[in-house]
Amino acid sequence: MASSPAQTLIEAFNHAVESASPTNCFRPHLDELLTGGALVLGAGKAAALMAAEAASRAKGPMRGLVVTRYGHGLKPWESAGSIEVIEAGHPLPDSAGVEAGKRMLDLASSIQKSEKLYFIVSGGGSALCTAPLSGVSLDQKRAASGFLMRNGADISEINCVRRHLSSIKGGRLAAAAHPAQVVTLAISDVPGDNLCDIASGPTVPDPTSQVNALAILEKYGFQDLDALRPVLTDPKNETPKPGDPAFAQDEARIIADSGSAIGSAQAYLRKHGFDVIHLGSSLMGDARLLGQKHARLAKEHSASGRRTALISGGETTVVVGEDCGRGGRNLEYLASLALELDGADRIWALSADTDGIDGSSDAAGAWIGPEHLSSPGLASSLDTCLRQSDTHRFFESCGTLIKTGPTRTNVNDFRLILIEARA
Repeated sequence: MASSPAQTLIEAFNHAVESASPTNCFRPHLDELLTGGALVLGAGKAAALMAAEAASRAKGPMRGLVVTRYGHGLKPWESAGSIEVIEAGHPLPDSAGVEAGKRMLDLASSIQKSEKLYFIVSGGGSALCTAPLSGVSLDQKRAASGFLMRNGADISEINCVRRHLSSIKGGRLAAAAHPAQVVTLAISDVPGDNLCDIASGPTVPDPTSQVNALAILEKYGFQDLDALRPVLTDPKNETPKPGDPAFAQDEARIIADSGSAIGSAQAYLRKHGFDVIHLGSSLMGDARLLGQKHARLAKEHSASGRRTALISGGETTVVVGEDCGRGGRNLEYLASLALELDGADRIWALSADTDGIDGSSDAAGAWIGPEHLSSPGLASSLDTCLRQSDTHRFFESCGTLIKTGPTRTNVNDFRLILIEARA
């Protein structure tokens, strides 16, 4: 049993991450679905570990290719059999990701009648598996994605644009393999678990349109839109849509998501005597505003005197300048929450990304307690760091950063506020 609020926070986070590991969430589906010949393609931060699990349970001939983020590949003692594992750039795509996308399209086009295509996917796949449409350069895709990230676009908006600049996303990978059956197994990192947004949906039809993509770029004032307009207005570049009969025999499953990870943490917290209040597993919006809102909720619940946990997941957004420091949305949420709490006693909080990386930080996130804002000087220091988008510096000075390294899964952000009982 954890002996301090800080340990309880970290243990609850660990339970959430472990529940979403392919080692735990992937195996039951493999035993049911892996039959006959299989072409396995995949992308995302969990792709290497998913490929290893698939190879260990193959029931027939298996071949394939998956791409994951640098540093998220196989360990020396792991094997993916005949599934090749390569690494590429994230959060912005690089040439290795372009090559991976092209090779996946070629493999899908070469699928044999005796094979079924299994697409194993998790968060991060949009950047890792990229194949720009004819007329779009890698630099243009990087510029559009990076601009939207910096200016507070949510993941659905970013991925809508990505789909319409890609020859593999938005159902195009599945289209290359049809009429072969396609089975998609996904670890979801997107609020709402929309399959079209997990890695931008390479194997599922796209409910959005070129018109939507153009409107998003116009909404945020993307300065190089005119260069992309010919591609985004050419009807031949539109993605496959729901109802397309080519997808009729395909299957897609969410095998882990924010809700299932939070459920695991809830069970742990209840076992240790907390009244758990689930605020939602798909929360979005500005990280700082959500931090302030949750701090006010924590103060309200603190007045009851009961031992309470407020838990949530999802993906917030941040807006940063060109000269920002180190940090990410979880650290910004936590900084804003801490400032709003203003040293309130009996309240501790944690915010971290389940993939082990929060924005430009080398940490998954951090935790904080009343002692970390015990003087006006500390609060002033945190406020300065928050305004400079340099929150990593403050939490590093407190010694409360959470550094897991790559977890090789991703069900997005995990947020937990603990309120200890009044003595």
